[in-house]
Amino acid sequence: MFVSARIPAIFAAVLVLAAGSPPAWPQQNPLIVFAAASMKNALDDVDAGFTKQSGVKIVASYEASSALMKQIEQGAPADVFLSADLRWMDYGTERNLIKADTRTNLLGNQLVLIAPKDSKIANVTIAPGVDLAGLAGDGRIAVGDVRAVPAGLYAKAAMEKLGVWAAVQPKLAMAENVRAALVLVARGEAPLGIVYETDAKIDPAVKVVGVFPQDSHPPIIYPVALTINAKPDASAYLVFLRSQAARTIFERYGFTVLVKPTS
Repeated sequence: MFVSARIPAIFAAVLVLAAGSPPAWPQQNPLIVFAAASMKNALDDVDAGFTKQSGVKIVASYEASSALMKQIEQGAPADVFLSADLRWMDYGTERNLIKADTRTNLLGNQLVLIAPKDSKIANVTIAPGVDLAGLAGDGRIAVGDVRAVPAGLYAKAAMEKLGVWAAVQPKLAMAENVRAALVLVARGEAPLGIVYETDAKIDPAVKVVGVFPQDSHPPIIYPVALTINAKPDASAYLVFLRSQAARTIFERYGFTVLVKPTS
């Protein structure tokens, strides 16, 4: 139901941008970018920079990487896919939905434990046996769906490695993407949440109370690639993502840039 609701919205956005525009390439053929929800704030700024430099309009759709790749698989007209983990990029590559030779590991991130800003919870040392379930009390721990959403997959891996998965699993409030998990904590509907460091950084209603050890889960890597049906001009967008201008924006939002700038 979610997928069928989203695809028409993307088609509609493209039609609105195309209708009644001057006969210039950028207006008639905007690039459609499908990107992980955790990238929204940073990528909006990057896209604005790309449009200013090139004149090419970007239509961005943000959701869980899993949901976006399923949309692409069902025919959604994306030019670029930017995933929050390798798994869903691999999925697209294996099904010939992605141009494998354009794939690049662009960004890195960190997994953190958050609480509402006014929470008494603070300075949680996240180590084997940490009592996350006890910290949550009668409340739940907000997290992306651990069955598919990258942030949830990383969180589950970490809790398994720390030996607390069995205790924490019944306490989870699973959300459709990491930003939805962030909102649950920001609104005080969950006393704890597991999100990316970059998510916590953009919401003043939450605070970071603990950091998951990097060796407790697979490396958090954001790969980017063109889709198999991408417009030829979309390659310029990938080049811009690796530019110094884009790097400055990504780092300002807390991402680690994994590639050397192209310019």
